[in-house]
Amino acid sequence: MKYSGILRIGFKLLVNDKAKFSALLIGITFAVFLMVQMTAMFAGILNRAYSTVTNIGATMWIMDPAVNTPTTSIPMPDYLLDAVRSMDGVSYAVPLFIGGAQLKLGNGTFQSVNVVGLDDTSLFGRPELQKGNIQDIYADNAFLVVNDAEFSKLEKPKIGTTFELNDHRGVIVGIAGVASNGLNGVPTLYTTYHRAIEYIPTTRFTISYVLVQAKNDAAIAGIKQQVDKLGYLALTKDEFNQRTAAYYTYQTGIGTNILLMTVISFIVGLSISGQTFYTFILENLDKFGALKAIGAKGRELIYMILFMATFTSLTGYGLGIGLVTLVITIARYRLPGYAAMITFWNLELAFGMVVLIAGISSYLGVRKVLKIEPFDIFRG
Repeated sequence: MKYSGILRIGFKLLVNDKAKFSALLIGITFAVFLMVQMTAMFAGILNRAYSTVTNIGATMWIMDPAVNTPTTSIPMPDYLLDAVRSMDGVSYAVPLFIGGAQLKLGNGTFQSVNVVGLDDTSLFGRPELQKGNIQDIYADNAFLVVNDAEFSKLEKPKIGTTFELNDHRGVIVGIAGVASNGLNGVPTLYTTYHRAIEYIPTTRFTISYVLVQAKNDAAIAGIKQQVDKLGYLALTKDEFNQRTAAYYTYQTGIGTNILLMTVISFIVGLSISGQTFYTFILENLDKFGALKAIGAKGRELIYMILFMATFTSLTGYGLGIGLVTLVITIARYRLPGYAAMITFWNLELAFGMVVLIAGISSYLGVRKVLKIEPFDIFRG
């Protein structure tokens, strides 16, 4: 390699000053840790915010235009279901009910729950059962309970456990698992649509969503237009997720707070690494001057500084990712409700910021080194 010798010298200069090298690594590591931790928490919040969409699995959702999140549904009239079923391009359509309720448990305590009412005929969107038989949901007072992070709030019920819901008796007939836990911190029960609207007080309109399966992808645009003419909104699963993410990002303040913390983390990492790296350059000006005196060109010194800053930044990046992964893993093991998750977007954002830190730190060092005159070094 053309510049291998000068890069090897730079590496030795860097690691031999253990105090400065350690300070650089610690600054970048914790900056990366904070950036990824903040964005991972936000990604976890969003993932749980649209958990209902993920768990139900419908390809199209029809809703009131004012709806922003799956759990804040606005009831729609029953005639809408018949209208959607008669539309061109619709393979089938089923109603879905989502509502909140208070359960009275066996020990006399009360617990808030989300109740999902599935279409009585098809049970479209039903969760995968871990225990029990799905046919038992048609029995009197039957409910399925989701075994997630909130399961223990219902005193870890078993098949046959009873409870009271609005003076109605309920019985757990199955224990189910879902792909994603909810965001609101309350347990989730599944039952049939008609039982849900019978047990839970509602307005005269009862349909929370109409779930639609289009005959093919080409029919989706036509279905949206027909639904729009009725005054309602039809979204694909991905579009509904994006709508939910936009709501939490821009309308709740969560996105702004996370962005602010991420920027602060970046500034902290930049200030620590930039100042430390600049101090390192100042303390080694005589060595850079000596390299110039023996024939090192300015371009070679630039490559050496870039290599030193890049090596330190990427090492700190790896340590930061490892640290945040360890923390999230331990937190999830100890706290089942912990929502943080690492995504490629988190990693790419942190990597971009680390590259920016390395670039700014290198720029500060390069400016100083290029101004060195070997005569001044030896004269001192």
